[in-house]
Amino acid sequence: MKRLVTILLFFGVLLCFSCKVKRIAGPAGVTTPVIQAAIAKQGAEDFQDVFKRVLENKQAQLSYPNAIRSFYQSKTFQPVLISHFMLQDQLQTLLSYFEAVSRHGLDPKLFAVTNIRKMRERLYVKKGLTLNVYQDVVELELQVASSLLKYSNALQFGLLNPAQIDSNYFTPTAQPDSILMLRVLEVKDLRGYLDSIQPKGKKYLALQAALRDEIQAPKKTLEETQQTLKVNLERLRWRNKPTEQKFVRINIPEFNLQVIEKGISVLQMKVCVGEKGKETPQLGSKIYSVQVNPVWNIPESIAKNEISKYAGRDKYYLANNNIHVFKQGKLIDDPESIDWARENVSSYSFKQQPGYRNSLGKIKFLFKNESSVYLHDTPVKAAFNQPMRAISHGCVRVEKPLLLALALFEKGKKYEQIKSAMQSGYPRAKYIGLPVSVPVFITYYTTDIDEKGRLLFYDDIYGLDKALYAKLQDN
Repeated sequence: MKRLVTILLFFGVLLCFSCKVKRIAGPAGVTTPVIQAAIAKQGAEDFQDVFKRVLENKQAQLSYPNAIRSFYQSKTFQPVLISHFMLQDQLQTLLSYFEAVSRHGLDPKLFAVTNIRKMRERLYVKKGLTLNVYQDVVELELQVASSLLKYSNALQFGLLNPAQIDSNYFTPTAQPDSILMLRVLEVKDLRGYLDSIQPKGKKYLALQAALRDEIQAPKKTLEETQQTLKVNLERLRWRNKPTEQKFVRINIPEFNLQVIEKGISVLQMKVCVGEKGKETPQLGSKIYSVQVNPVWNIPESIAKNEISKYAGRDKYYLANNNIHVFKQGKLIDDPESIDWARENVSSYSFKQQPGYRNSLGKIKFLFKNESSVYLHDTPVKAAFNQPMRAISHGCVRVEKPLLLALALFEKGKKYEQIKSAMQSGYPRAKYIGLPVSVPVFITYYTTDIDEKGRLLFYDDIYGLDKALYAKLQDN
């Protein structure tokens, strides 16, 4: 009986105050006695049982069901959000942010705006309230919680998890945890919180402005441009950005490498990246060492599909390109005698020795990653003059390797060793470790801004824009 009285008082006060709030006032004729009578007709069914039952039934429709269940369990299954938001007119504030989410390239339908409005109105009728007021209140409460969490996480972490979209994505990317989500549901100053989570980076704001102003990219329709802006806004929301003062950034569609120090680009150069089918992965790691005059351990796929075929057509190809052949770790003295068309190439290993013909050039930059890729020099410099530079087997070829080494090592003994070894007429492979590892990030942005804030667009060479946009639409 005591619990029933508490519930009656709660809804009487809640809706009595709600009628005094201009923007969300219910229809005329809603009075506290009518409310109390409607609740009383519901019977003695325990409010917590209704809450638990509705939560169980609606669980599959909620954005973060585990976090929501944990939160309401701590609140003894009471509608704490709408009791606070409706009395202070903050529910309308929340809806206004949801309705304006298109400025972030997102669809308001993602946050159930229409559904929330309908459920709120269902609490009011001209001649009183619905008899099923308990369930109506709980459904509104849960939808508000679900949409608030989805909006909060979308703006701070992105709507999608990039690792679930692209199997070639290996950049550490933070995801929202339950502790953060519980804090969101405890927010009291809703407008202040919603303003605080608006991304404020220059690139993000520039892309937002371009989306709002319907800027059209060269050689793209307006619709294609808008899609490009939307997917790149999503990428900018992902929590995968470097926090270090100094790092190397390669942007695949731009075919460009930059060394960034304290927010300023101190070095730029062209790069070649993986061709379609042999894509360079997106990743985050740390460059810890270089190998000057490197040995190229030729991957099995390249040995099988390319090297052995060249050797089959020209028996001196291996010797002319300084490639040694091994079987079970033992060097083959006369690989010219091998009939590569008949042999099982997989039982052999191939290593190209240091020299001017080496495909890795004079130096490679090493960092741990799951794809066995690295940055390296190349003897084929003409490729950097091509506008389309997706031509490698997955590793990144750099235009000015010695300048990159200088930017990483800075002037000193180790840099002079690198410079001398690269210029040597008698090249020998040598590892030289960085005094301090430097982060490297390989990214995929198809639009960016330059130093003057002008918008730049790049081709979607791997089709990742299309894949991401389709996922945003499905979501």
